[in-house]
Amino acid sequence: MPEAARAALPALFISDLHLTEDEPANVAAFLAFLQGPAREAASLFILGDLFEYWAGDDDLETPFNADIAAAIRALADAGTAVFFMTGNRDLLAGADFARAIGATLLEDPARVRFGDRDDGAGAPALLLAHGDALCTDDLAYQAFRRQVRDPAWQAGFLAQPLAARKAFIAGLRQKSEAAKAEKAMEIMDVNADAVAALLREHGYPTLVHGHTHRPDIHHLNVDGRDCVRRVLPDWRGQACWLSWDGRDFTPESGDAVRI
Repeated sequence: MPEAARAALPALFISDLHLTEDEPANVAAFLAFLQGPAREAASLFILGDLFEYWAGDDDLETPFNADIAAAIRALADAGTAVFFMTGNRDLLAGADFARAIGATLLEDPARVRFGDRDDGAGAPALLLAHGDALCTDDLAYQAFRRQVRDPAWQAGFLAQPLAARKAFIAGLRQKSEAAKAEKAMEIMDVNADAVAALLREHGYPTLVHGHTHRPDIHHLNVDGRDCVRRVLPDWRGQACWLSWDGRDFTPESGDAVRI
């Protein structure tokens, strides 16, 4: 299977920080992570929902967003390779944002190989995703996802003034919270058949994703193949990340960030 990128080890994986200036403890924990553990890694993968919302790359001029971007760029400039994948909250982050933070922008999903050998030996490739595309039981969400990821819809939306986009997103966030309160928890998790299809398509790799806020290790058998699905934690309560040395995954955590 073609690879989206090649990266060095050790690698760290994070997702679902939902950064906002309304929660300064969460921001402080992220900045401490960038200045501490992330500096010891060769690669950092941010797998979506870094921000609570992202209205477009022209919002980089907002001081809060500019400060976060500068902090990530400082990590990249210090030698840690940064990779970024959009989630459902920051799906409008694009090439300008990736350049601002010094990151490689990954498609969702992305198959990434680790190490510098061309013969496929050494550390196996991982399949990385945000995770929302796998929640196929939530039909209303998937219809919305198709709409907002359509290039024509995005072009029309981004043509609107920034203030109008932010107001629209604020309304969507309120509706989303109300809708989630009425949905069964099961339909907001991944669908087993969707996971199996994705693993089959990409050669049965280990899958790492976020989105569901249900951190766990799932051992699967797909077509007689042993597969692993690792779900990243969100940062609601504590800064958390996953470290990988090419052989073993290690969950790690930092400062408490919020209740």
